[in-house]
Amino acid sequence: MADLLVLWDVDYTLVSANGLGTRLYEAVFREMFGRELPAVAPKAGRTDRAIAGDTLELAGVPRTRVDGFLAALARACADGAVPGRVRPLPGAAEAVAALASAGIRQSVLTGNIRPLAALKLRRAGLGEHLDLDAGAYGDAHEVRAELVTVAREAASRVYRADFSGPATVLVGDTPLDVEAALASGARVVAVATGSYAAAELAAAGAGVVLPDLADTARVLAAVTGLRDEGAASRAR
Repeated sequence: MADLLVLWDVDYTLVSANGLGTRLYEAVFREMFGRELPAVAPKAGRTDRAIAGDTLELAGVPRTRVDGFLAALARACADGAVPGRVRPLPGAAEAVAALASAGIRQSVLTGNIRPLAALKLRRAGLGEHLDLDAGAYGDAHEVRAELVTVAREAASRVYRADFSGPATVLVGDTPLDVEAALASGARVVAVATGSYAAAELAAAGAGVVLPDLADTARVLAAVTGLRDEGAASRAR
């Protein structure tokens, strides 16, 4: 499995952050603009660059302030200014550990900026087997599918290996995770652990949909491509 790269989504795939990201957005907006944030733009499957841009526009702030907002968000994550428990979803720690034991390289492809992803994973106790230098983060592009190329290039630098095509596997809980994989030739394992039902993920094009990560053997088989078609269908 030396040349297989697994890229995990973070929110509602590996962890539930209980609104930590929203609270950080609110704190940063308050610090920058001296008033309360009226609303946060839709988040599911989107990148922080896209979410922050839309959020600022909703508040009447020019989109040109996005870079400053993301920089302030990174500082807030580093400072640990906003408390909040982040819990790993059932089976997440076991799945990540099992893949690591199989020699599979793992990182993240997440809409979070890196400091926020690192904060969530650290609070959930999931950082040990995930090489964050080999991943891609939500400040790189507004379009999630563009992050696959970023992650492949990062992983190739780290591991001196080629992760093109199906050598990259995305694991995520939204149709945008599925879309990113399909657009880049990667494989995808969708998990119905977020706000989208298994049928919606299958309709988006996911060939394998798991109800959750609780069955470690099933996750390992799905990620490594050893699941047969009948098993894939039953998982939906």
